[in-house]
Amino acid sequence: MIHSPSTRRRQLAGLLAGLAVAGSSLLAGMAHAATWPSKPIQLVIPYPPGGSADLLGRPLAMQLQQQLGQPVVLEYKPGAGGTLASQYVARAKPDGYTVLMVLAAHAINDSLYPKLPYDTRKDFAPVSLVANLPMIVVGSSKLQAKNIGELVKAAQAAPERLTYGSAGNGNTGHLAGALFASTAGVKMTHVPYKGSAGVVNAMLASDIDLTFDSISTSIPHVRSGKLHALAVTSAKRSALAPEIPTVQEQGIKDFDINGWYAVIAPAGTPADVTNKLSREIATALQNPALQSQLAASGYEPVGSTPEALGAHIDREMERWAAVVKATGARIE
Repeated sequence: MIHSPSTRRRQLAGLLAGLAVAGSSLLAGMAHAATWPSKPIQLVIPYPPGGSADLLGRPLAMQLQQQLGQPVVLEYKPGAGGTLASQYVARAKPDGYTVLMVLAAHAINDSLYPKLPYDTRKDFAPVSLVANLPMIVVGSSKLQAKNIGELVKAAQAAPERLTYGSAGNGNTGHLAGALFASTAGVKMTHVPYKGSAGVVNAMLASDIDLTFDSISTSIPHVRSGKLHALAVTSAKRSALAPEIPTVQEQGIKDFDINGWYAVIAPAGTPADVTNKLSREIATALQNPALQSQLAASGYEPVGSTPEALGAHIDREMERWAAVVKATGARIE
C-alpha cells in the first residue's frame, strides 16, 4: 500500500512523539537515580527487634548508611506473619525511600492466607537477595530427645503431645515443623509466638519442647548449654556449627529448608533506583567487616540483581504452595 505524503508525515510525527515520551521517561528515571538518596531511607522489618531479620538488618543498614551518605532507619512493623509490614510497604510511595526486608515467609503467605491485602507478585519491585541462613532444630531442657531419631520416637509415642514453637503463623519455622512432621509421619502441636525472641524465651523457660529456628538466634543458647541442638535443616551443615548434623543425615530424606532474606520495594519504584540499591547492597556484602559480623551469626551473604530475586521469589512461592498443600498447614 502506498501512503500519501501527508499520511507519512503524520506517522513520522507520531513516531517522534513516542520517542520523545520514552526519552523523557528514561531521562527522568536517570535523574531520579542520580539524586537518590537525598533523604533518609526507611528499611521496614516485619518482625520485632531481636529476631533474625533484625540481626541482619542492623549491620546492613549501618553499612549502607556509610555508602549512601544518608541515614538508613529501621522501622519495625511486626504482626500477622509479616503481612502487616508487606501491606504497609505495598502502599508506600514508590520513590525508593521505603523498602522492606522480607524472609521466606513472604513467599509462603501467598498460599497460607486465604486472602492477602496485597498481590505478592504485582505490588512489589524486587531489589536484591541479601543472605541465606540455615535453620536449626533445637530442644528445650524438658525435651529428652537428643537427635532426630529420638525425636521421631518420642513423637510417635505421644501424638500431638510434643510442642514446637515458631516466630508466628506462616513463619518459615511453622512450615518447617509442619513439613518435618508430615515427612516423618508424626504429629506435633504448633505454638506461634510474636517473633524469634518470643520463641527463644519460651524455650529457655521450657514452655515448649522444641523449635525450628534461625541458627543466628538459637545458637548462642546452644553454646551456653541452655538449649540443645538436634540438627540443621539445610542440605549441608552450617559453617557456624559444623558439628551439628543435618536432618537428612539422620534419616529424613530430601529434607532441605534454608531461610533467606531479601529487600524489596513498592511496585512502581524506578528501575534505576532499585538497580542502584541492588548494587549498593552487593557492595555492602563484600565489605570484610560486615562479612565477618554476618558469618559470626551464621548468615551466608548472597547479593543479586532485581531480576534474579524476582525469579527466586516465584520459585519459592511455587515450592511453598506445594508444602502448604501437602502438610495441610493453616493459620490457626
